[in-house]
Amino acid sequence: MRIEADSVLHHPRARVFEAYRDDIREVVDFMPNVRTIEVIDRQEEGAKVRLHNIWRGGIQLPEKLSSALSIGFFSWDDRAAWDESTWSCDWTIVPLAFEGAVTCDGRCEFVDLGGTKTRLEMTGELAIHLERIKGVPAFLAGGLARTTEAFLMRQITANLAAVSDGLAAYLSGDTHA
Repeated sequence: MRIEADSVLHHPRARVFEAYRDDIREVVDFMPNVRTIEVIDRQEEGAKVRLHNIWRGGIQLPEKLSSALSIGFFSWDDRAAWDESTWSCDWTIVPLAFEGAVTCDGRCEFVDLGGTKTRLEMTGELAIHLERIKGVPAFLAGGLARTTEAFLMRQITANLAAVSDGLAAYLSGDTHA
């Protein structure tokens, strides 16, 4: 499934890019569906930065999924390759509850709209293969796959929008998280 989310932030491109890449743990205060972001690894090579983060969400899984997978909250492993020379970030996220069964990757592009505005274009692809999860009976996999796909699409799309909203609030100095 295709994922798309665009937003316009009233801040210069370099500041939006740097805040998303470098200050994301502070932006969490402005994102209601994220409890914490843990930086696992950061590697810098000139204009390129590779990040490995774990995002811990505050959204509870639907009952069907929660009971089938014996987990409660939605969290994910995020690996991102930031390139300041192209003002882009290529990312891959793996929901921790569905490791090996879900692939989700995409790209963020930071487009300069005249110096004081930036369009954040986020696109990606989501694929679900619940038959790869041990312990999920084959007769449940189809229904769970549909439930999982709907849930993940809502969460990923909402999270991308929340990141944009959080960045805007963070960059504006809004203290009302």
